[in-house]
Amino acid sequence: MNPTSPERIAQLQESLGGLRASIGQVFLGQEQTVELLLLSLLAEGHVLLEGAPGLGKTTLVRALAGALDLSFQRVQFTPDLMPGDIIGTRMLEGDAGGERHFRFIPGPIFTQVLLADEINRATPRTQSALLEAMQEKQITTWGESRKLDRPFLVIATQNPIEMEGTYSLPEAQLDRFIVKVEVAAPSEDDLVKILAHTTGTFAEVGASQLDRDDLVEAQALVRELPASTDILRRVARLVLATDPGRPTSPRQIQDAVRFGASPRGGQALLLLAKARAFLEGRAFVSDTDIEAVAAPALRHRLVLSYEGEASGVHADRLVAAAVKASAKADRAK
Repeated sequence: MNPTSPERIAQLQESLGGLRASIGQVFLGQEQTVELLLLSLLAEGHVLLEGAPGLGKTTLVRALAGALDLSFQRVQFTPDLMPGDIIGTRMLEGDAGGERHFRFIPGPIFTQVLLADEINRATPRTQSALLEAMQEKQITTWGESRKLDRPFLVIATQNPIEMEGTYSLPEAQLDRFIVKVEVAAPSEDDLVKILAHTTGTFAEVGASQLDRDDLVEAQALVRELPASTDILRRVARLVLATDPGRPTSPRQIQDAVRFGASPRGGQALLLLAKARAFLEGRAFVSDTDIEAVAAPALRHRLVLSYEGEASGVHADRLVAAAVKASAKADRAK
């Protein structure tokens, strides 16, 4: 058990609140997106940002890395990008004695915040270069494993509009993202603020009171935050409610879903709920936390059937049906 004092925990929570406010001053009108990014960071998960061009996704990621003083690398994914362009490569060198040897040249993945811009433009072979890093926090090249620094966060973006020259992310890749955040267009008032902010004197996000060691400490505290047996069963019932093969799953799920969320989806859901409780200054997870993070945690884990694709149903509606069914099952117990 971590012996961290209540005063220290309160200090970390206050610093996280300041971090959210600092990022919000640069990434205007997207409070929910900023919150989900912070929850994912606390839960040590990776983020898939989906939105049209020009909504400030890159600005958001740069602001996060800058505020925490974390190392940052951006990779523009293109069809000709190779795995070695991400992981790194070996070069043959000669020394003064005339002997030759290989030297490993690290790629941009050796960072703490990696922005994989337009990830769906790269081929599946290149996309797969991120799998081990996202899951194991290491990469293996030429039979040698190399650990990545902590914290390590992959934030990938994709444009839902363009389909030509893109490669859909495989389910195994999608399952590694703890959330899928749909970045919406700003409202009129928010757009006015954005125009005023971005066409005047350029202001960068200020450094927060939270450094790398503080962040790692907060991540450990999130994992230690207790969840009751009732909460664990609620998460389990919610995940199982997305399985169309179960007779107790909602009719909408049975009609529109081919495969539901995996146990990894349940892990993501619970960790995000813990992070939300911690961010709000609570030492316990509530049903409200589960319901608040259900859609971003599960929307990309549902594989729609042909009927579901044809009907145009949004995954969030299906997740909402699963949430409602799981809550009803809890009340029946």
